Amino acid sequence: MHHSIRAITLATAITANAMRASAQHLQMPRDVTHAAHQAQMQHETELKKRGDKAMGFDQDKVTHHFLLRREGGTIQVEAKEAADAQTRELIRAHLQQIAADFSNGDFHLPTATHAEMPAGAVAMKEQKASIAYVFEQTADGGRVVMTASNAAALTAVHDFLRYQIREHKTGDPMTIPE
Repeated sequence: MHHSIRAITLATAITANAMRASAQHLQMPRDVTHAAHQAQMQHETELKKRGDKAMGFDQDKVTHHFLLRREGGTIQVEAKEAADAQTRELIRAHLQQIAADFSNGDFHLPTATHAEMPAGAVAMKEQKASIAYVFEQTADGGRVVMTASNAAALTAVHDFLRYQIREHKTGDPMTIPE
């Protein structure tokens, strides 16, 4: 009797573990292999580590938004916790630096974060005289508003923001709001 209870307990534990594993894989798209899923998870982990270093704050403590606008777009970062004054100030310092760097055609921080030159960045560099970058403080962080003065600059900004949306998986709309 004692052995059968142990066997039932073991079988129950195995079944529960199998169900958890199965549920975990049900969330993966059908067309993604386990190896591809692991590679994506590794990519996201490395992106977060590089982002922590390049941006100067813990990526788990912030939310990023990349918004396309008719005249350009916006990079917005905010502390998840309103009481987190340290993260809020680090965000503001980073975004002020981004506005200054981008104005000078310097994209070393997003390149360090992504381990590659983001889409649109080369054209933004070439179009630096045609794009204005303005830092604005928000209640929980800040944003960089990008305004393009010609079609090539606008395309570059939109390409850059779409890349950021995909890489950071922010779920931001990839269309220009009405």
